[in-house]
Amino acid sequence: MRHLMLLAAAGAVVLSSGAAFADLGDQLAKLLADDGMANDNFGHSVAINGTIVIVGAWFADDNGAESGAAYLFDMTTGKQIAKLLPDDGAAGHVFGGSVAIGNAIAIVGAPLDDDNGTNAGSAYLFDTTTGQQIAKLLPKDGAAEDWFGQAVAISGTTAIVGARADNDNGLRSGSAYLFDTATGRQMAKLLPDDGAEFDEFGYSVAISGPPGDEIAIIGANHDDDNGSDSGSAYLFDATTGRQIAKLLPSDGEALNWFGHSVAISGNTAIVGAFLDNDNGAASGSAYLFDATTGRQLFKLLPHDGAAGDFFGFSVAISGVTGKEIAIVGARLDDDNGLSSGSAYLFDTTTGKQIAKLLPDDGAADDRFGGSVAISGAAGNEFAIVGAQYDDDNSINTGSAYLFDAAAPGMCPWDVNGDGVVNHHDLVEVVHNLGPCDDPDNCPWDVNGDGIVNGRDVAAVATHFGPCP
Repeated sequence: MRHLMLLAAAGAVVLSSGAAFADLGDQLAKLLADDGMANDNFGHSVAINGTIVIVGAWFADDNGAESGAAYLFDMTTGKQIAKLLPDDGAAGHVFGGSVAIGNAIAIVGAPLDDDNGTNAGSAYLFDTTTGQQIAKLLPKDGAAEDWFGQAVAISGTTAIVGARADNDNGLRSGSAYLFDTATGRQMAKLLPDDGAEFDEFGYSVAISGPPGDEIAIIGANHDDDNGSDSGSAYLFDATTGRQIAKLLPSDGEALNWFGHSVAISGNTAIVGAFLDNDNGAASGSAYLFDATTGRQLFKLLPHDGAAGDFFGFSVAISGVTGKEIAIVGARLDDDNGLSSGSAYLFDTTTGKQIAKLLPDDGAADDRFGGSVAISGAAGNEFAIVGAQYDDDNSINTGSAYLFDAAAPGMCPWDVNGDGVVNHHDLVEVVHNLGPCDDPDNCPWDVNGDGIVNGRDVAAVATHFGPCP
C-alpha cells in the first residue's frame, strides 16, 4: 500500500506567510495488534530498528487492567511476529508506556510497576528474535513514585531509563540510569548539575553513538531557566556519566515544555517544545542542536503550523552523520478532523521541511503523531507513527503506520514543494522579498543567507525544470 498525498495543488501560490507544501511520504502499511481491544492505546509508544518495529499498548489488560503489552512487527511484511508480556506483569503497571529497540534487544518501560514501592517503576529487556524476556531492570535506589521507566532508549549494549519523579535533587526533580544490556547491570545514575524540585529530569531520554563513545540526551520539561516550566535538556557522556552540556533554546519562554521529547543521532540532537507559541498558542516547535558543542542549529516549525497542533510532542532522528532526517509529531493537528494528528520530516542539515505525513484513513481524535520513530541510512529511511486513539478494532484500540521516509533529492529552488521549479516558485519568491522574519522557516530564501532578494530569484530562474 503506497500512497502519495498532496497537501497543496501543484502551482499553488501563497502571497503571505507559509508556503504550499507537497506531502512526499509514502504510507507503506498500517499496523494493528492481532488481538487489539478497546482502550488498549496501541501506538502510545513506537520504535524501529532495522526491519523490526515495536509498538507499546500500555493499557492492554492481559495481566490485569492496564497492565500493558508491547508488540513486535516485521517491517518488510507488516506482520506481527510476537507479543511481549513481562513474566511478572500486574494490573496498573502500564508496561509499554515506553519502548526502544536496538541490536536485537528491545527495552520496554513499566513506569507504574511496584517492585520498589508504589509506582516505583521498572523496565524489561527482550530478545527480539525469540520474544523472550532477558532481564528486568530495577535501579539500586528505586523508591515509591519514582516512575522509573517513564522513558527508555538503547544504543549498542547501553540502555538508558528515565525516572522523572525521583527525588534526589528535590521532589520530582528526576534522574536517569544507564544499564549494560548484556548483563542487566546498572552502570551509572545520571543527575544534572543544577537539578531542582519539579524539573522532572528524565521525562524523555535518548542515546546514540559507537560503543564506548555514546552520548545521552535527557529532557527536563519542567525546568525553569527561561521561566516556569520552560524546560531544558542535558547531554551526558554515557561512558563516564559526566554532564557535557545543558541545552536551552535561544527563545525559550515559560510553559513551553522544551524537553518533553528528545532524540539524538550521531552529532545531532533534537528537542521538542510542543507548547511553544510561534504559530499560535500551543502550536509547538522543535530545535536541532550540535551534540558535540551544545550549539543550537535550527528551530523547526511546520509551514502550516497552527494553534493547538502540539507540534514537537514527539521527535526522532536517524541517518548517517551530516545527512540525518528528523521526524516531528503534531498529535493535535486537524487535517483529517479535530485532533486527528500529523507528522513532519525535516532535513537536519538545512532545517528545511521536506514532507508532511498523514495516514490514508486518518480521523478525528486519532492523535496520529503522538509517538514517532525513524531508522535507516541516508536514502533508505523508514518512519513509524503511532495513533493511540485510532478506533479500527474498537474505541481507542490504537494503531501505528509505517512510512517510507527517504528524503527526496534536495531541491531548494522548488519553493512550493510540487516537484518542479517553474514560474509559480518565482512568484512566491518575488512576493516575499526582504529579510526573513524567521530564518529557520523561510522557504523563499533558497540560498539560506537570511534574506529573500535577487540572488534567490536568479537561483530559481536558472533551475527551471523537474527536481532531481
